[in-house]
Amino acid sequence: MSMPHAAKPPILEDVVLARPRQPQPRRTDLYAAIHKALRRAMCDTLTRLGMLDTDDHADMLRTLGQAEHLLCLLRSHLRHENDFIHTAIEARRPTGARRTADDHLEHMGAIAGLEAELRTLRVADTSMRPTLAMRLYRHFALFVAENLQHMHIEETANNAALWSLYDDEELNALHDRLVSSIPPAEMMDTLRWMGPALAPRELAALLADMQSKAPPAAFAAVMDMLRPLLDPGRWVQLAATLGLPASRGGLPMGSRA
Repeated sequence: MSMPHAAKPPILEDVVLARPRQPQPRRTDLYAAIHKALRRAMCDTLTRLGMLDTDDHADMLRTLGQAEHLLCLLRSHLRHENDFIHTAIEARRPTGARRTADDHLEHMGAIAGLEAELRTLRVADTSMRPTLAMRLYRHFALFVAENLQHMHIEETANNAALWSLYDDEELNALHDRLVSSIPPAEMMDTLRWMGPALAPRELAALLADMQSKAPPAAFAAVMDMLRPLLDPGRWVQLAATLGLPASRGGLPMGSRA
């Protein structure tokens, strides 16, 4: 599988040399929530690939299925960023998103390579599975490492560009257009990873916004999906913040007709 080889900035050196800065006013961040979701999904999937029992048919189906599903989600995420965020940056700063756009081309190729490895492992002879599984695990780890560094660049350089080119009202409108373009099934898959990955205030703000805009039944479905994924104490805190009974997720009793 071909992995990206482009020169990258010394991310770890930047971290070591970083100095505390004066607090800055919070701006609309189009990357924060989705990147937390994807970090959680990638790390969980990588761990499961490392634990894979190639002699267990059910584990093979479950783990390879999760990896395939994640790669589809990541491909869709790249398209969303290309179509909305990169387009917005370059509308006011031509070539301003070139660096991460080039990364996206490499990531598309890496996703295709990983999908091919998954297919090969799925149909391989039993004797070959451990070797192929280890190869897949190592390549997936390289892919995750590249994505973690790439997301850092987006959250710093691309956010700086967005904040210099757009005010928060414009960025919120861009966010809403992007979200409205996502099919419901993909949105639910994303929220499964996102909900437990966010800080309590972040999750409460996300769901409060959804509560104000989504049909009640759709919001209730999201809350019902999230409840078993959250710690009980966190669930009670979230329900209280949203003004919902902790015993129910999204709708009052009897309002699901």
